[in-house]
Amino acid sequence: MYELYQMMLQQMGPTGWWPADSKNEIICEAILIQNTNAENAERATANLRIQTAFDGNALLDLPSAKLENLIRPAGFFKNKGKAIHNFFAWYHQFNYQPELVVQRFGKDLRKKLLTLHGIGNETADVLLTYVFDQPTFISDKYARSLFTHLGIKGLKDYQSLARRCQLTVAFSLADAQEFHGLIDEIGKKYLRRTDHFADSFLDDYQLILH
Repeated sequence: MYELYQMMLQQMGPTGWWPADSKNEIICEAILIQNTNAENAERATANLRIQTAFDGNALLDLPSAKLENLIRPAGFFKNKGKAIHNFFAWYHQFNYQPELVVQRFGKDLRKKLLTLHGIGNETADVLLTYVFDQPTFISDKYARSLFTHLGIKGLKDYQSLARRCQLTVAFSLADAQEFHGLIDEIGKKYLRRTDHFADSFLDDYQLILH
């Protein structure tokens, strides 16, 4: 899989993903992007940026109705509002310091994240990779679609790929972050709305997962 990553990086160049000014912003964006498109999530993110600058205490102090109104463009605003509030209420215990969270939970951090409201498998893996600096493969829809094109069968849901695909020690944190960005970029270019993967440089590539 590292060979695939290197090929994509060479052909496409670095994406610099996840583009954000702070880890608190990434947390909010990871929740807001659920079940919506990037444009709607970005509108909600912009509202939060103006109102709070993604300061942890400012986010936590927002009344529920105000928070929900700000993130309304992203849809599911009640559930996402609760997820953001509950996450930062928990994160506040660690003074919004990701390294303190890692020290506390270690390898059990993913399990802990999954107990928080609104944090599912994909969001947990995004947070691990981009907030808590633990390289993780993110088996999102674009990844499943790409890997299906590359010959991996039976990828029906998030866990169907996540169980089969773990990053090797060759992947640094920066590599893991970039790999996700590259997969999503190729997804947006070749797999969004209409599938024209045959036009991509990976059309003849076959992936083998060990």
